[in-house]
Amino acid sequence: MRIGQGVDIHGFAADRQLVLAGIEIPHHRGLDGHSDADVLLHAIMDALLGAAGLGDIGVMFPSSDPQWRGAHSLALLATVCDRVRRAGYGVGNIDTTIIAQEPRLSGYVAAMGRSISDALGLDETRVNVKATTSDRLGFTGRGEGIAAFAVVLLE
Repeated sequence: MRIGQGVDIHGFAADRQLVLAGIEIPHHRGLDGHSDADVLLHAIMDALLGAAGLGDIGVMFPSSDPQWRGAHSLALLATVCDRVRRAGYGVGNIDTTIIAQEPRLSGYVAAMGRSISDALGLDETRVNVKATTSDRLGFTGRGEGIAAFAVVLLE
């Protein structure tokens, strides 16, 4: 067994769609980034790559490469998952936490979990998504962005 952890943080930006786990979340701002800025999937991808000893998404999908501009993170996740499987590993489980003061995400966590489990071909019980606030502390508390953390067990 191998354990990996991933973290991603993006600030809010005007004129962008908010996408978390491949799900469009209604909000007046999206997240700023080279791709679709899906912080949750980015944290999961880094955790998967880290557990398998395969680097990180910044190396695999560098923001300096124009081919990744606007890329959908579900497609990137499929590429990461394929690489992890070719390295001989399968996903045991994934546990994630999103920290966002806004928007309220509790109504979306089940759909996010299903989206991730579907993308990875996993039973829904192997993927857990949690959402919390930072009680108005720090950049997330001031509504400046969203952070996501992921822990992955590979077998």
